[in-house]
Amino acid sequence: MAGSVEQIFIIPRSGETPIAVESVKAHAGRGLEGDRNFSPPDRWIPTGCAISLIEAEVVEAVLDEHGLDIAEGRSRRQVVTRGVRLNDLVGKEFRVGSLRCRATELCEPCVDLQAYLGDPRTITLLVHRGGLRGDILDGGELRVGDPVGAA
Repeated sequence: MAGSVEQIFIIPRSGETPIAVESVKAHAGRGLEGDRNFSPPDRWIPTGCAISLIEAEVVEAVLDEHGLDIAEGRSRRQVVTRGVRLNDLVGKEFRVGSLRCRATELCEPCVDLQAYLGDPRTITLLVHRGGLRGDILDGGELRVGDPVGAA
């Protein structure tokens, strides 16, 4: 189960356009620097809110099969991976480059994502393939091209 990081996105404030970055600092229990979910140093963010990932293969499939474009960060997930089945990681520890993470749950699509995309099929098309949410257990620098896989 070896994959790689294809893209990284941060969203500075809720509702803003995702920004593609080549690398970002990731902090244990706090998230990705510059992202809307990044928490202050004196408090950890809720479980499962530090990092979110989605498979590039899913991004491509929903566009090819249904015309739903969630590329370039429109999925609202921070990390786009290739070559790894993210659903298989739920409940397990995994590595993203130098980061050690725990996948807490599937990142199911919500009404906010559906409203953002403006397509009433969003939830139906992405259910059980919208990626995953996780905790960052050991932080570090996250880079495009980093390997993704079991811890």
